[in-house]
Amino acid sequence: MGYSKSAATSWGKFQRLSWRERRLLAQAFLLLPLCSLALRRSGFRRWQSALARLAPVDKPSSANHDETLLRRAQITARMVRAAAMHGFYHASCLPQSLVLWWLLRRQGIGSYLCIGARKNAARLDAHAWVEFAGVALNDSDDVRQRFTPFEYNIAPGKKFQ
Repeated sequence: MGYSKSAATSWGKFQRLSWRERRLLAQAFLLLPLCSLALRRSGFRRWQSALARLAPVDKPSSANHDETLLRRAQITARMVRAAAMHGFYHASCLPQSLVLWWLLRRQGIGSYLCIGARKNAARLDAHAWVEFAGVALNDSDDVRQRFTPFEYNIAPGKKFQ
């Protein structure tokens, strides 16, 4: 009984999505496992460069952003999160962030892919997220307090120094 109620709720939510949101959700369902596989096969730097070539953007949008672009970016992030949570493949933060970053580029929305780290007892935790105009799209607002971001822009094709 609980499963059918949950499925009905999910179906109802899906039906309320706009066509644009459904298209983004479908793209995220397909791209998340593909991205994870590509990261394993070719590595982060090579895969990010390939994605950047497929959807070039001049430069990330400035802090004087348009509210419409921010809203579109937030909707895209919500669809990627839904695909990761409810899809057949539950991707970690790096594939989710790369998929979000690429879908935004395809819409002409420049964003920043951020990677940070924190020390947790005896281990080092890493985390990836996407920001647009200083707003974390696929994480909470305090992500920069929880993880110290690396101080360089993770731009495709650039060498670390």
